[in-house]
Amino acid sequence: MEKTELKIFIGMSRALNKINRATNKVYTKYGLTSGQFAVLEALYHKGDLSVGDVQDKILSTSGTIPVIVKNLEKEGFLERRNDEIDKRRFILHITQKGRELMDIVYPENEAIIISIISIWSKEEQEQILSYLKKLRGIEDERNDKK
Repeated sequence: MEKTELKIFIGMSRALNKINRATNKVYTKYGLTSGQFAVLEALYHKGDLSVGDVQDKILSTSGTIPVIVKNLEKEGFLERRNDEIDKRRFILHITQKGRELMDIVYPENEAIIISIISIWSKEEQEQILSYLKKLRGIEDERNDKK
């Protein structure tokens, strides 16, 4: 018999995979990868950000960001600008074309996520959120001890 902890891990992985498959269909429909969507979404909601800030927000590795940025820039969805304060850094700016795309893609993506999550009542959603915050807190505590 499997341990309960492993069942929880497998269940969480399967649930996240279900959401990812559904949202990836949205990105693909508009010619985006999940990484490209994540970068545009960060800029769409947070405004101009450095490459490092975007990387932190979307929890991406440093190796993938340059390729994502280059491809989004080539498509005209974002611009890379020199940082006025630190000339070694670049600031990413979503263009009007990128904003117009996100005006369509983001609400569609959000609706998919809401429709999947809405199988749970509001009370259940709050409970799950509480559990996830508690789990994240354990990880934060472990990082603090390093």
